[in-house]
Amino acid sequence: MAGITTFSTSSSSPCLRSSTSSSSSAATLSLSSNKPFILPMRLSSTPKFTPLRHKSTKIMSFTSNDIKVGASIEVDGAPWKVLEFLHVKPGKGAAFVRTKIRNYVTGSTVEKTFRAGISMSEADVAKEVKQYTYKEGAQFVFMDLTTYEEIRLNDSDVGDKKKWLKEGMDCVMHFWKGKCIDFELPITVKMTIVQTDPGLKGDTAQGGSKPATVDTGATVSVPLFINTGEDILVDTRTGNYMGRPGKDK
Repeated sequence: MAGITTFSTSSSSPCLRSSTSSSSSAATLSLSSNKPFILPMRLSSTPKFTPLRHKSTKIMSFTSNDIKVGASIEVDGAPWKVLEFLHVKPGKGAAFVRTKIRNYVTGSTVEKTFRAGISMSEADVAKEVKQYTYKEGAQFVFMDLTTYEEIRLNDSDVGDKKKWLKEGMDCVMHFWKGKCIDFELPITVKMTIVQTDPGLKGDTAQGGSKPATVDTGATVSVPLFINTGEDILVDTRTGNYMGRPGKDK
């Protein structure tokens, strides 16, 4: 709690002096002779920054009616991510929710139907930002830039995401019961074309397309006017060409 500062003046004292009362936590400033004006300042400490550590907001009583795309739910003791859902209210019979869900751990995708309004459990999935730093053998190494703790994922854990994964990239990792079960790439990433057929004069954005290899080894379909050495933007969800940084809108 900040102290209370009071000021008092004396006709015979031309400068300021501070005294502090420990019992009242108040500073009393009085005037004394032949000394320069000095006002002590209390500087706040430098703020500490911590990495994103976010847990999914949990609804007090989660039911199948609360299901939405991206929700994390527990089914048969395993964590699943909702990819699609549809609330159905037939003319006869009880309403239900039809879903398409993916198992965070195994990667398998299934379609499952739940009765409307039944109680369900949300998967307690925590999300933390980690930076991809390097690859060592068949392992991809991510690091917490505050604690320098390393998280290692196998090639099978990373899957097709390695096509867009570049060193120094910040990713959102998902943890369930202390284990990393998934991670998210940035939606848009910058890639450099390392090989493609030369662009032809007169090619425009309305023309055709051609394959191009980017610096991660992935292949992207790009407009004919794109040349080797150019930077492009790619949507990591689809692998589609999005444009050129600072040029295409």
